[in-house]
This record gives sequence, structure tokens and C-alpha cells, in this order.
Amino acid sequence: MSSITPQEIKAEFLKSKIGITGIAILSILIFTSIIVITVIPVDTFKEWNNPGNWISYPKVAIPVWVNLFLSEKIPEHKILNIPNVNYGVSGDTSITSHQFGVNFDYGDFPNDFIYEFSAKYSGTTLLQMDVIRPDGIQLKLLSTSLPYSDSNSIHSERIFSTDNAIRKNLYLQSNKFLFSINNLSAEDIIFSKIENHEPLKGNYIFLIKMYGSNSEDQITESRLIIGGKAFGIMGTDELRRDLAAGLLWGTPLALFIGLVVAIASVIMGLLYGVYAGYRGKKTDETMMRFNDVIYALPALPFLIILSVTISNSIFVMIGFLMVFGWVGIAKVARSMALQIKIRGYVEAANMMGQKDSKIVLRHILPQLLPYAFASIAISVPAAITTEAGLSFLGLGDPSFPTWGQILHDANVYGAAARGLWWWIMPPGIMIAITGLAFVFIGNALDAIVNPKLKR
Repeated sequence: MSSITPQEIKAEFLKSKIGITGIAILSILIFTSIIVITVIPVDTFKEWNNPGNWISYPKVAIPVWVNLFLSEKIPEHKILNIPNVNYGVSGDTSITSHQFGVNFDYGDFPNDFIYEFSAKYSGTTLLQMDVIRPDGIQLKLLSTSLPYSDSNSIHSERIFSTDNAIRKNLYLQSNKFLFSINNLSAEDIIFSKIENHEPLKGNYIFLIKMYGSNSEDQITESRLIIGGKAFGIMGTDELRRDLAAGLLWGTPLALFIGLVVAIASVIMGLLYGVYAGYRGKKTDETMMRFNDVIYALPALPFLIILSVTISNSIFVMIGFLMVFGWVGIAKVARSMALQIKIRGYVEAANMMGQKDSKIVLRHILPQLLPYAFASIAISVPAAITTEAGLSFLGLGDPSFPTWGQILHDANVYGAAARGLWWWIMPPGIMIAITGLAFVFIGNALDAIVNPKLKR
């Protein structure tokens, strides 16, 4: 194996279109990972499997950009956090008013609506909720008393459109409609025309009023959620989780898994193979027979057994992948070491009495660094796809939103049979793109450092 300087490798690599393409894709992935780690709250990552964290999001919603290609738009999920607030007093009663304006311009009805609030009060308070439609009709939705409190306290609550009190109030106002509203949901009634059951487009105003017994009573937090069927850049899954957040967090996780496994495996394989090749004789024979035993083990079935019996932690999985990733590299490193150790400068260092470890680290390993870099690049996709495969089989760490875990959840909830393509295609594409980047880089490096490929 002829010695190649780093400058020569760089010059040859820059001539490779495949290598440059791989570097460009990898740069985008690294940049995305940095943005994700610094911008997206860590709580989003930690709360991935907490259903309460995603309650405000819709279930299996399609990406919003799909509306660009449709003549009749799918209702988009709206989360309104900033109401128009007014305070007033009528005699001994304080009145807090929160208004939410909703521009509804869709060809279908929303899934539901949720009103979330926190109120600070004492004594007895009354909460009323109405909606003013685009045609001017005002519908009374709810009138309820909040729990009595002797002292100032904060009460938080969610009011759902499926609340029986809302449905009862709407049925009592059925005379405002020219068709039967029996068996219709609250959102279907609110957003329908008077003459028939078709969506009424226009501006809606949801009006919430709280009547308190003293001037300090008020609604402190208020949020209205109009449940749509389209949300976010990548939609949502069955558990209401924002798939864009999962896909973005999956990028640094995939790079972490791939690079850690690849780097550790290559280092272990190089050290093992070089030492075996340099020492030779019985040491070489013994080490290579052990290598053959590990190499003969079926990696995937063995990884499945270890994940089931020991732990499915992502860090334990990384350790298992390292165990099976170094053996092939060790064989190649040994054959290279056998060629290098008969060179004059290695024999001279041996005759001068230098220690074996010093000869290996100073004279042999540096010659293998170009091969090491190529091996790392080629080993990353294998680690990523193996983790994705184990996670898809349900043997991954469910607390981490890896691409494989997202595909596993999609399989569990029958996403393919239900036509939920946005749940399946993006993680698969991300796995393919990431693997492709490292394959391009590895092939470009391998063509430079491998004399046979170079010829």
C-alpha cells in the first residue's frame, strides 16, 4: 500500500463529484442538527412520549402545504393564544371578556374545538361562552359556575366541544336552523349554514365572559383551539405528536448513533487488526480465530436477542453495534499491517529496540488513517439502518424520537393501510438521504486510498 499524504487525498477528493455531493448533504444535516439543538426546546424532546404535551394538537393531521394543491382547502388546525381582552364592572359584578377571531375559509368542518383557561377569583363566578357567526347569528354555547373558593385561588380547566352542556345548549337553539341538527356534532352545527349542512365561510368570534364578585377576579390565561385536519410542515401522528419535531430531533440522534458506532468500531478494529498482524505467529492466530467467531455470529438476530433480554436503551444498543462492527475492519487492518511491518523503517525501528506499542502507533497506524476515514464514512449508514431496523421491530428505545421509532409507531397504528403517507415517507427519506451522504463520501475516499479502485 503506497503512502498518500493528506494534501493528495484532499486534492483528489475535491475532484470527485460524488464526494462533493456527499459533503454538501452532510453539511446540511449537521447544520440542521445544530439548529435543532439550539432552537427547539429540549422539553419537546423529553416529552415526546407524554400524551399531555400534545393534547392541543390534532390527531393524524395532514401537512398544511397540501392545501396549496387542493381546490377545496382542508381545515387547518388553529391554536389562538392572544385574545382581545376587555374588563368592565356592572354594579358589584366584575366582567372579564376574552374574544377570539377565527377566519374560517375551508370546504369541510373542523374536527372539534377546545377552550383552555386559567382564572383567578374568590367566591362564586360564572363563565359564559358564545360564538358570533359570519351571518350575525349568536349562539350560546356554555354557561357554567366555576368551583366556589373562600379565598383567591387559580382554577384551570379545558372545555371541549364534546361537552354535553354545549350540545344541549345548541339543540335548544335548533329553531335558528332550517334543517335538523339532531345527531350533528357541536362543531358541525356552529360552522354550518342556516339552510343546509354545508360549511359557512367567514369570520367567527368566540366570546368568553367571566362574571366575578370582586374587582380582582379575572381570566389570567386563555387559549382557543380549533381542531383542524391539517397541521404543521409534516403533519401529526395518531398520538397528536408534531412529526416535524420528531424528524428534526431524529437528525442529531441519527448522526450521533452513526458516528459514535462507526468511529468506535473503526478504532477498535484498527488497533486489534494491526496488533495481530504486527505480532504474528501464535498471537495473530489466536486473535484472528476469535475474530472469526465474532464474525460468524448472525448480527441482527443476536442484536434482537440482546435487546430483548438485556435492555432496549439506545446507549446499550450503541454498545451492541460496536461489538459487531469492528470485526471486518480488523481483518483488513491486519492484512495491511502484514505488508507495512516488512518495510525498512519498521524493521529499523524494531532493531533499535523501540517498544511494540510505539512502532504500531507511530509507524503503522498513521499509514492506515486514509483507510480509517473511508471506513468510518462507509460504516455510518450501516449503524443508522441497523438502529432503524431494530426500532422498527419494536426493540428500540421508545423515549428517543429516532426515525426508526417513528416508523415503528406508524406500523403499529396501521399508517400504510390508512393512507397516512406523511407518517411513513419522511422518516424513510431521511434515513436514505443520511445514508447516501456517507456512502458518497466513503466511496470517494475509498477510490482514492484503495490502489485497485484507483487503477
